[in-house]
Amino acid sequence: MRAVLSKAPGGPETLVVEEVLDPRPMKGEVVIEVKAVGVNFPDTLIIEDRYQFKPTRPFSPGGEVAGVVEAIGEGVTTVRKGDRVIAVPGWGGMVERLAVPAASVMKIPDAMDFNTAAALVMTYGTSYYALKDRAQLKAGESLLVLGAAGGVGVAAVELGKAMGAHVIAAASTNDKVQFALEAGADNGLIYPTGAMDKAARKELSGELKLASGRDGPDVVYDAVGGDYCEPALRAMDWNGRYLVVGFPAGIPSLPLNLTLLKSVSVIGVFWGAAVMRDPAAHAANMADLLKMWSEGKIRPRVSQTFPLERAHEAIKALGDRSVMGKVVVTIDDRARP
Repeated sequence: MRAVLSKAPGGPETLVVEEVLDPRPMKGEVVIEVKAVGVNFPDTLIIEDRYQFKPTRPFSPGGEVAGVVEAIGEGVTTVRKGDRVIAVPGWGGMVERLAVPAASVMKIPDAMDFNTAAALVMTYGTSYYALKDRAQLKAGESLLVLGAAGGVGVAAVELGKAMGAHVIAAASTNDKVQFALEAGADNGLIYPTGAMDKAARKELSGELKLASGRDGPDVVYDAVGGDYCEPALRAMDWNGRYLVVGFPAGIPSLPLNLTLLKSVSVIGVFWGAAVMRDPAAHAANMADLLKMWSEGKIRPRVSQTFPLERAHEAIKALGDRSVMGKVVVTIDDRARP
């Protein structure tokens, strides 16, 4: 079968597509015939050895897949051959066939296409865990989303609206803000790109507070980091909750005095570790997300698709931070042996 492989640390250009042996299911495993692979920001990091996990090479990137159960290992009773499923292996997904523990597989509705399924779990799972479990977002509260047009950002916008919040979308271009507004945000603003001096950070803080209402946001969803952290923190309301989700703009230095002055809680969001520590809670959250999708409250937005041979382009597009919504790598059945 074909597989996208990382053989040495480096950017997307270092990835190669090669033939490898087909997997066989071990006890408790299933083999998925992969149809679509969601591309996420960790894919840009893991191939450069800059992620929390460092797989042994060669390995394939691709942390979430959708496809059809092709083979079943001993003792598996939860799924059957032919079931349409999603799985989150963390990496290894950019292949034609993938063996995963059956316990990690979840069936998808018949009406859900594979591209949508591959774009659901990591972004919406992260954002729902952040808003529901970590921030305990309540109906009527204000939610500011930084990086609102990215995969997790637009998911946070949709989920915030579904949970009854007033959502403010912040992004780096007018097109990105419009994208978030179309996804349901109540208000939006464009923030500057690049490094900001003290005056620019102060100005941005005022704009964020103004866009969020008189008292500022109750919850900040920060999927950007960098110089945007301090202005957003300064704009927050009393007893606010600041969600630390990601750092594509760099890891910020947090002025802790601001948390004291406003009684703000800074809350880390490590969804992958939470899934491993509490799989039952993850399963319940996924059931909620599938229900919201069936009710039309959320809709994964796949903006670009690439075939397996161009997976490196998919990861490059995400790393350039030009993507709105999700990127998906598709597997062409006609190319299978």
